[in-house]
Amino acid sequence: MVSDNAGLIARKDVFMGKRLTQIATRTGDDGTTGLGDNTRVPKHHLRVQAMGDVDELNSHIGLLMCEPLPQEVRELLIDVQHQLFNLGGELSIPGFELLKDAAVLQLDQALEVHNATLPRLQEFILPAGTRAAAQAHVCRTVARRAERAVVALGAQDALKDTPRQYLNRLSDLMFVLSRVLNRYRTDGTVGDDVYWKSEKMAKAAQE
Repeated sequence: MVSDNAGLIARKDVFMGKRLTQIATRTGDDGTTGLGDNTRVPKHHLRVQAMGDVDELNSHIGLLMCEPLPQEVRELLIDVQHQLFNLGGELSIPGFELLKDAAVLQLDQALEVHNATLPRLQEFILPAGTRAAAQAHVCRTVARRAERAVVALGAQDALKDTPRQYLNRLSDLMFVLSRVLNRYRTDGTVGDDVYWKSEKMAKAAQE
């Protein structure tokens, strides 16, 4: 007996197969798009917005991976891209689950490992520095937007907690990785964060 989930996967495979063999289907010309369960919704639907933000986030991570990165960071981001694809698939099929709790745990572990290598923050930092670090900050902000979109969707439709938690944790991780990447140099030198020049904080330090 085929389970309901297996049936959904099968229908999704058929759907995706059609989409991949004919990229310009013209089915969206009326302002609607098809979900993985073969229903159609307006392109401004909260579910579609969430899917789009997750897709954009994944694309920005792909751009980050074009930069020189520590091997352990590259391997982590490769897995993140796969998990975000799972998340997009889950969002595309109402009631379906692809993203597992273990994915959130992996981010928690990565946060602990990479944050332990960094000095404690004494001031706010700017989203700047090396190109890789700046792109990690872009990923951080897009992850926050994707999280907001998932929260908005969850207020309308029933969603698992895992997608929201994963995006929340991923944004935190991208902040930490931006600091890691500002210190990473292929020539052996060590960089630093770019600190916000707060007049109020500078005045307090002089008193």
